[in-house]
Amino acid sequence: MQYNRRFVTAVLKMSSLRNAIPRKAHKERAQPHSRKRFGILEKHKDYVVRAKAYHKKEAALQKLKEKAAFRNPDEFYFKMINTKTVNGVHKLESEANKYTPEELMLMKTQDIGYIMQKVQTEKKKIEKLTATLHSLGKQPSNRHVYYAEDREEAKEINLQTSRVGKLPAFEDMPMHIRKETAASYRELEARKGRVAELEKLYMDMAMQKELQKKGKKRKLREDEIVTPTSKPVFKWRPERKR
Repeated sequence: MQYNRRFVTAVLKMSSLRNAIPRKAHKERAQPHSRKRFGILEKHKDYVVRAKAYHKKEAALQKLKEKAAFRNPDEFYFKMINTKTVNGVHKLESEANKYTPEELMLMKTQDIGYIMQKVQTEKKKIEKLTATLHSLGKQPSNRHVYYAEDREEAKEINLQTSRVGKLPAFEDMPMHIRKETAASYRELEARKGRVAELEKLYMDMAMQKELQKKGKKRKLREDEIVTPTSKPVFKWRPERKR
């Protein structure tokens, strides 16, 4: 029993030493030079992926062939009335009148609310950027009042405050600060342009929503418009409120 225990201990030591010795890494064979024009040599794992994709497509085609072979020529369902086949592709009828006028009005209101929310978000970001960016080349807005006993002391105080409070020119700033400042100003201009586009879209959608409401209205002619504008102007007939 003691001999077996020693033998097991020796085997464990040999196995641990065998794992400590560095082994040669067996690399996969590369594409031969004479076959470089065929691209990278396909490995077994690449073949497995390609074979699975091929057999998956083959099974799908086989299933479609079976469905076509066992199709009932007298089969009918009601969707056949609303669809037609164009060049082998099923086309549905137009769904322009799918929603009622009340549902269309509700969806238009939700769209207008979303656009208005985006406008307010962009305006808040513009205010934050404007507050962060400072106008270069100007003196700081905060002022301190100093009291001097005589003219000489007043001149000395003026000289000290002019040296301390003067801001450096934009050209004298470090390169990374100038880049960040220029990028911030570009972002500010882009956000202002986006707000203008969103406000224009909001006005157009609000006009479309008002035109969908009930009531007699007509489009004014150019000679009837007091303030000339490129957009169409409508006039609603006054109605008596009960």
